[in-house]
Amino acid sequence: MDFAYRSDIGQKRDENEDYVGFFQNKAGINFAIVADGIGGHQGGDVASEMAVSHMGFRFENTTFQEPNDAVKWLASEVQDENQHIIEKAREFSDLNGMGTTMVAALLFDQKFLMANIGDSRGYLFRDGKLHQLTEDHSLVNELVKRGEISAEQAREHPQKNIITRTLGISPDADIDTNLYQMQAGDQLLLCSDGLTNMVTDDQLATVLATQQTATQKCETLIKLANAAGGKDNITALIMALDGEVASK
Repeated sequence: MDFAYRSDIGQKRDENEDYVGFFQNKAGINFAIVADGIGGHQGGDVASEMAVSHMGFRFENTTFQEPNDAVKWLASEVQDENQHIIEKAREFSDLNGMGTTMVAALLFDQKFLMANIGDSRGYLFRDGKLHQLTEDHSLVNELVKRGEISAEQAREHPQKNIITRTLGISPDADIDTNLYQMQAGDQLLLCSDGLTNMVTDDQLATVLATQQTATQKCETLIKLANAAGGKDNITALIMALDGEVASK
């Protein structure tokens, strides 16, 4: 699996609270993860780094190679890490209220598992079309599902940053997991909302359709987000199945 990732502070923030990683377990299964910290100066960067580094380290020591085992492992890990983040926030007053979103993909021989909590997203680009595979755990998405606002209105809604599910903050951390078949030529994009709030789905698809390397595609996406205002930290991770995309 060829991959690349890039993370950028953006135009408006003082620090980068996104964290990203790519790991492999003892059975050769790959695990990609993007986390977007919540809490500003109250430790968002700490929470996102904890989630990625802790879960990545523990994943590297696993031996499973079946998707069903991965689903069980991930559900357990998220609950454990959620408790670790809450305990760290209680231990240090300046970290009170910290949390993080998370989107992850686990890659098997013919299938991949997409998982998320919060509003960081996972996309599949297949046969020239972009498909959002994750559902945002956010207030505005609930409003969209109820038909109270449109998807376009959601992009500019004043409460768009209210997240309904996170790692940390609440003792209840349920992660969504879905299993998909792979096809040759598939590309997966994992990203924080600093990208998707600034760059449209059509723009994402246009970049993924180019013959650029994965590194170049990540850099192009970050440039587009910054050109549109760069209001948040921006992280993009791209994986391709066909071997045409260069590693990071």
